[in-house]
Amino acid sequence: MANATAIDAPAEPIHPLYVRITHWINALVILIMIGSGWQIYNASPLFPFSFPPSITLGGWLAGAILWHLAGLWLLVMNGIIYFAFGFATGRFRRKLLPIRPREVAHDLAAAAAGRLSHDDPAHYNAVQKLLYAGILLTGIVIVVSGLAMWKPVQLWELTILFGGYEGARLVHFFAMSAIVLFLVLHVVMALLVPKSLRAMIKGR
Repeated sequence: MANATAIDAPAEPIHPLYVRITHWINALVILIMIGSGWQIYNASPLFPFSFPPSITLGGWLAGAILWHLAGLWLLVMNGIIYFAFGFATGRFRRKLLPIRPREVAHDLAAAAAGRLSHDDPAHYNAVQKLLYAGILLTGIVIVVSGLAMWKPVQLWELTILFGGYEGARLVHFFAMSAIVLFLVLHVVMALLVPKSLRAMIKGR
């Protein structure tokens, strides 16, 4: 009887409901932030290039800033919920730790040789652990540097932390670049391993 009950019991989801909800909200918000951020960048480029208007959001500087700020607060609220549940449930510790340099090097070599397995979406290899932990830290950096740019006088301590307003702009730009690169890689891997995408939709 006990064995039958164990068999009939539903399996624990790979991704709990809060992870799936915050993930898809975050996906939408990140697209809003990137598109509006590129429009803001075009108004005062850091480097000798600009982004095509067709892939920006907001239409003009003021419109882009409105979109960007709206996205910012949604990103922050969504992030607070995600981090709160992640720490409270111990998911971060179980999924992302430990990260050992030797294991990262081994899995990188396996990935380069095309031998890195992705059969179990519930298990993160060392490279995934490093990337996911890194992108969470990058998300914090991009929010903090964005606040330093938005209110450089009121939040002067943050601005000084980044070496001034221009320093905050550089950090913000490169953090955005890292997020875009991660997003592209994340989508490619989801297409190559469809079961990981199904798990983020259905939980199993």
